[in-house]
Amino acid sequence: MLHAALLVAHITAGSVGLAGGVAAGLMPKRAGWHTLLGWTYQACCAVLCLSALALVALDPSLWPFAVIALGTELCAVGGVVVRRRRRPGWIPLHANLVLSSYVSFVTALVVQTVGGWAWVVPVVLGSALISVVVGRLTAAERRRPTGPRPAPRAA
Repeated sequence: MLHAALLVAHITAGSVGLAGGVAAGLMPKRAGWHTLLGWTYQACCAVLCLSALALVALDPSLWPFAVIALGTELCAVGGVVVRRRRRPGWIPLHANLVLSSYVSFVTALVVQTVGGWAWVVPVVLGSALISVVVGRLTAAERRRPTGPRPAPRAA
């Protein structure tokens, strides 16, 4: 009974997280929908990873999934921490961490539905996508002026 409940929570969190992650990624990067969907993704990631750890506790032979769950959650939480601190260069790092956690979601789905060596596809494609996105964000960050903003002129 506990196993079934954990599995339902795990599958639900994974499904909502997959949808919420895509939706957050497609929204303009500002307060509003992006933030709301980002927090939804974060909550789903936490439930997904906690349920994975609980499922591993019930069946220790699944221990490699505990390592993946911890890595996924560390990336997701790292993305939040980087965003909150807003140190110079935070945007590419935030994208890298959140997208890396999302690649784990997609990889888990592929492993469960296709199996075998199919897990390589989302890892390779996801890594390539992350490289492109982070590269573009890094270039944009370098073009952004640094230093204090000029004071607004009086009318």
